[in-house]
Amino acid sequence: MRKARIVLAVVGALALMCSPLLGQDKPKQDNKVTLKLQVTFAEHEGEKKLASLPYTFFLQAAEAIPGAPWTKVRTGSRVPVFTGKDGSLQYIDVGTNIDARGLASGEGRYDISLLLERSWVEGDVLVAGAKLGGSTPEAVPGQFKEPIIRQFKTELNLAMHDGQTVQTTQAADPLSGRVLTITVTMNVVK
Repeated sequence: MRKARIVLAVVGALALMCSPLLGQDKPKQDNKVTLKLQVTFAEHEGEKKLASLPYTFFLQAAEAIPGAPWTKVRTGSRVPVFTGKDGSLQYIDVGTNIDARGLASGEGRYDISLLLERSWVEGDVLVAGAKLGGSTPEAVPGQFKEPIIRQFKTELNLAMHDGQTVQTTQAADPLSGRVLTITVTMNVVK
């Protein structure tokens, strides 16, 4: 009888110690989904394709905006530009900047936010140089070439599903007439 009481006491003590463990919630699973995005800038002059610049990267799609991190892609060069009479130069970033964020919107759809910026050097212009301060009286101002920097910016919000490709934007440069087309492809990484 005494052994039975001891066994019951041990079983009761174990049940009391284990009951808080049984009542705990299961750990939450990470609900973030990895998306693979490809953003392509294509440039045409009439029917002739001049350039196709693809950028592929991964981002995490969150359930809500506060949890949705931005993925950023930066590529390009720094171009020197003459800034004034004192002969100083300033370097300007020229290239492609992409900021992307994804939100899971349910039913296999994702809301993709994109901030796209592209700039490029297209030719140059001759600028008459001014006489630089501190130069000798014999110094003759000359001409030098300054780059022409073209620029394109857009903000997009797209609702996409796995494997979808969307031609999102088409814009013509008002000076050159060249047409820039942006295409976005989204895939869920499994």
